[in-house]
Amino acid sequence: MPREAYLMTTLSGSTSDASFPAATDRSMTSSNPSSPRRASSTVGRDDDSSAELKSLSEQDTLELVSLFKLLADETRLHVLYYLTQCQELNVGAICRLLGQSQPAVSHHLALLKGAGLIDMRRAGKHNYYRVVPHKIREHLDTLFTALPSR
Repeated sequence: MPREAYLMTTLSGSTSDASFPAATDRSMTSSNPSSPRRASSTVGRDDDSSAELKSLSEQDTLELVSLFKLLADETRLHVLYYLTQCQELNVGAICRLLGQSQPAVSHHLALLKGAGLIDMRRAGKHNYYRVVPHKIREHLDTLFTALPSR
């Protein structure tokens, strides 16, 4: 299934999981069947009935969905967590921490590197990986900019 079709099925609430019922409120659906479901720009609140809500751009939505799919894998999440605790780790050390083979770990590292979440440097025969903090921060800022400060 193409990525856009998958996203549309997921975002429109057409899921086979009974714990996520489809939305029946027309204010939550778009009149254009090819665009993702988004909240109405005004939502009634007890204190302010005309509060404005921002929508994620299509590009931001696709990037965040891709990021969360990438991090939904337990191994990749552990790799990223280990790398946040060290300045850098080589592949052998990551293999030992995870208890996995070098080819399996290298596959996960390649996916994280392709997403720009980690970077690599080569020293002799060894590859050393490190987190790219500004890239992760960009994604989190995109998602959490609307959080109230406390």
